[in-house]
Amino acid sequence: MRRSVFIAGLVGALVLGMGVFSTGRKGSVTRAQQKTSMMEVKIDNFSFGPVTLKVPVGTTVTWTNRDDIPHTIVSTDDPKAFKSKVLDTDEKFSFAFSKAGTYPYFCSIHPKMTGKVIVQ
Repeated sequence: MRRSVFIAGLVGALVLGMGVFSTGRKGSVTRAQQKTSMMEVKIDNFSFGPVTLKVPVGTTVTWTNRDDIPHTIVSTDDPKAFKSKVLDTDEKFSFAFSKAGTYPYFCSIHPKMTGKVIVQ
């Protein structure tokens, strides 16, 4: 009887261990995929950083306003490929780039603030 309980406990521990191991690996792959499919541009001190961002097709770019004053992100394309609302401090705007090309943009409140996303 003791031997059966021991074996059952051992099998249970192995099954739980395998579940944790496979979950950990899956989470690692997901995090790696997210790193390649999401990029960030920070808005600070009246500038976009980085000014030029190169990304693969399908990448979502998120702009975060770290400045103390409001800003916008507006593409220069006509018609506009993307246009954010006015972002206050710590607010974010995201856009998924589904086509290759060059996407220049600016802040409509401060037009000298410019940037560019190159999608390859």
